[in-house]
Amino acid sequence: MMAAHAKISPPVSPTPLSQPLPPFLSRSSSNGSISSTLQKRDGQLTATAKSQKYFRRLLKFRQMDFEYAFWQMIYLFVAPQKVYRNFQYKKLTKDQWARDDPAFLVLLAFWLCVSSIGFALILNLGFWGCMKFLLWVIFIDCIGVGLLIATLFWFITNHYMLVSPPRGQDVEWGYAFDVHLNAFFPLLMILHFFQLPFLNHVINTQLFLSRLFGNTFWLVAVCYYVYITFLGYSALPYLKNTRTLLFPITGAILIFILSLVFSWNFSWVLSEFYQYRVMSQ
Repeated sequence: MMAAHAKISPPVSPTPLSQPLPPFLSRSSSNGSISSTLQKRDGQLTATAKSQKYFRRLLKFRQMDFEYAFWQMIYLFVAPQKVYRNFQYKKLTKDQWARDDPAFLVLLAFWLCVSSIGFALILNLGFWGCMKFLLWVIFIDCIGVGLLIATLFWFITNHYMLVSPPRGQDVEWGYAFDVHLNAFFPLLMILHFFQLPFLNHVINTQLFLSRLFGNTFWLVAVCYYVYITFLGYSALPYLKNTRTLLFPITGAILIFILSLVFSWNFSWVLSEFYQYRVMSQ
């Protein structure tokens, strides 16, 4: 799964469309004398308009393509490369990398609720404890951490990974947040859904096999997150050295080995942390 990802031409979407080329393909290269200040200003205005349009659609469920969003969630597990091929296709048809349809975010919120309720039941948090736990997972684990990670990658890629000369291209912050959401979904399902049946009676014990089994869930989840993040940025043709984004996998494997040696049970620690956060508030 961790094989080097090769850049390819934009693929056909699961629902093929026949549209004219976007405006940016028909522009003449003779406009290269335009100042970078004007390009940045125009880009900011465009980003603002796109974000306003995105949030206006957030409550218009009939306009959302939930079938396509569900397709993306499935393929983030089985073939995440195909998801980013369709991001490339959308760039050609709509001249933007970030999602303009909030259906994926709505479905992710649904799975956050379902998995959090299941996690709260396993931990016996009670009704109000479940509500506080749900708010913590949504606004801290997903959105709060996501804003920090997306901003960090947005800064790093735009300042250190753009090809030279950049030719007015940069990484959209909205796309960086989309990459986080894509990578967060498998991590969420692995840690908050797939391991739930084993949490109390198999994983949260002092046995070595319990640590091995539980920490393997964490290793797989972290590797998925790193790999899908790598795929997201390597899909951008104007970024260089994107393979460096795979380096955290080496650190994750090292920490996994150390956890077995020093008896660190990550799932047990996570369960106690969540119980402490809920009970202490």
